[in-house]
Amino acid sequence: MAGEKEIKEIYENGMKILEELTSNAHEIQEQMLEEILIRNAGTEYLSRFFVHGENHKQNFKTNVPIVTYEDIKPYIDRIANGETSSILFADPITQFIQSTGTSEGKPKLIPMTAESFEKRMVKPLLVDLVMK
Repeated sequence: MAGEKEIKEIYENGMKILEELTSNAHEIQEQMLEEILIRNAGTEYLSRFFVHGENHKQNFKTNVPIVTYEDIKPYIDRIANGETSSILFADPITQFIQSTGTSEGKPKLIPMTAESFEKRMVKPLLVDLVMK
């Protein structure tokens, strides 16, 4: 079992990471958007907005509308029903999770890739760091 010194070091390192992420939030978000667009530009959903294959961030911000869950639900339903093509994500969907259903009273089905699931596991650690 880790001693008090090791635990303190883990939290200090975590706080450094958290500080870096929050002090450079805008740059990190822009970089993340660019990576997502490069990887997913060929999906069925995004390709209709990038007619000439121009998947630049500005084109995304100009052409891709803000949508609700109901707007993309038909795509999610297709994935849940077994379609394996790149509908919403270039990476394969490894599982679905359900929302708590608090916004409209009924749970929503949320497709997860291996990467998105892994990133989701970081959230409890960050919450714990902030709380301590």
